[in-house]
Amino acid sequence: METLKHWTRDWKYPTTLLCIYGFFSTVKPLEPFLIPFLTGPDKNLTIEQVTNQIFPVWTYSYLAVLVPVFLLTDWLRYKPVVVFQCLVLFSTTAMLLWCNGVLEMQAMQFTYGVVTSCDVAYFTYLYSVVELKHYLKATSYCRTAQLLGYTVGSVLGQILVSFELMSYDNILVFTLVLTGIALIGSILLPMPKTSMFFHQMRSARGETDGEGHVGTEEDIQSDGQKGGQVEKKERGCCDVLLRLWRDFLQCFSSRTLLVWSAWWALATCGYNQTVNYVQSLWDYVEPSSNFTVYNGGVEALSNLFGAAAAYGIGFSSADWSRWGEVALGALSALEGGALFAMVFSANIWVCYCGYIIFKSLYMLLITIAMFQIAAGLNMERYALVFGANTFCALVLQTIITSVVVDSGGLGVDIVTQFTVYGTYFSIIALIFFLSGLYTTMCRKPETETQREYPEEMFKAEDDAQIIIGTKF
Repeated sequence: METLKHWTRDWKYPTTLLCIYGFFSTVKPLEPFLIPFLTGPDKNLTIEQVTNQIFPVWTYSYLAVLVPVFLLTDWLRYKPVVVFQCLVLFSTTAMLLWCNGVLEMQAMQFTYGVVTSCDVAYFTYLYSVVELKHYLKATSYCRTAQLLGYTVGSVLGQILVSFELMSYDNILVFTLVLTGIALIGSILLPMPKTSMFFHQMRSARGETDGEGHVGTEEDIQSDGQKGGQVEKKERGCCDVLLRLWRDFLQCFSSRTLLVWSAWWALATCGYNQTVNYVQSLWDYVEPSSNFTVYNGGVEALSNLFGAAAAYGIGFSSADWSRWGEVALGALSALEGGALFAMVFSANIWVCYCGYIIFKSLYMLLITIAMFQIAAGLNMERYALVFGANTFCALVLQTIITSVVVDSGGLGVDIVTQFTVYGTYFSIIALIFFLSGLYTTMCRKPETETQREYPEEMFKAEDDAQIIIGTKF
């Protein structure tokens, strides 16, 4: 009993529960076959309805709730939002199973937009209950659990569909069971006392008790009863928003951070559009009604190659501060080329290969971008920059969706859509390649240890509470 109590007080306990949640909430066997499901006899929707009327709702709802959820997540101290995300994910799957018609599926997409907006709570919860020295291991475990969940879901879906072991409806029922397991894991998570912005504290004896013991609510109340050694500092909403705005301006005064963030926002916008609508392209090139689709296998391979590319870049000795922009331009050009190959080949296997290449390159580059941005920032400001980049990506994605995809705009066909996406990445490639050449030839590269803004610029009255120099 004492051993169990000690384990629940260790950093491994919340990390294990978060890994369980991350795995079971991402095992979605039907996701690679969503277009065949919606356009098949189960829902009997047309490809135009799905592409031009239903899918755009996800983008709009994601953008609408992102900022409120970002602030609410911190104010509620993460765990309630993690539990809420799982409940909404359960509702989304249930709606997909039992609802029919365009309006019902649009409502389903709205709830899924709420689910994705709550993703910010996953890792921010982790960093609120784990010591700095365990960040790398904890992040690795949780990231691996998610990637494994996506991969297992894709492979499982491919097996169930190819061998006709389950109908689409039964796969959704199975997914509900998996989501229920994730919900149990989220409920068992310990409640943190601190958050990055609204709830902060200082302890006279340090962040932990020397045994990896994290500051959960029950522990801190107990410590307060024993010696009153914990000092809690609450901030008003206006003070927090003012601090966020000041930090935002200071962060983006760095050209290096601005360049990598700009690519992050632009590329993530194009990546989301591609991933959202690629099944529509596959179904156009080779209709699922007369072809055994291998979408699940392709998604699994793209996840594995993407994870391998992201892992392998950690062993690279390249000077990204000098050659990073050129690399962004060159590899973005390859992404654009892969999209054009998917559009103009009219061959499903070329489409599959192009998608794997595209997704792997994005995973590679976003990993480099995350490292370059995180290298000179503390945890608070990394979360702020991450949120700002995601918001900008969603704004761009909303513009493209409303103009190009939505039936209320141009509502173009899927081939024209992917021609636009290929052109979009080609423009990104040209901009960053030329900028990189200019930077390399005409300017001295910034070093990672000396940014355009020194850390002293961020000194404030509560700097003693901030974790400095975290890298991912």
